[in-house]
Amino acid sequence: MSEIRIRSYENLSPVAQFPGVTRRTLVSGDRLTFVEIQLQPDAEVPEHTHPHEQAGHVAAGRVRFRIGAVESELGPGSSYLIPGDVPHHVVALEDSTLIEVFSPVREDFADD
Repeated sequence: MSEIRIRSYENLSPVAQFPGVTRRTLVSGDRLTFVEIQLQPDAEVPEHTHPHEQAGHVAAGRVRFRIGAVESELGPGSSYLIPGDVPHHVVALEDSTLIEVFSPVREDFADD
């Protein structure tokens, strides 16, 4: 069972994921990983897959997602769900912040 974890944003380490894309792991437990992704205009996360279910929320900005064969432009307040093993890709149309959760735990992101 996970222990209680409280983390201050100023103590989180930013990780350069791709050019113009920065990730911060907000917290990670036994069953999920909670992450903030910041994207600069025109930055992109190349198409990829992973076995984790991924849910997200656009906290700020505008992005274009391609999830499987579905392409959508999302703005503040929009949410999305990406089933495990479905190819997906995102491009920032402006400075953007995404808040995402992955299940099971993303061991490669866990408490960076």
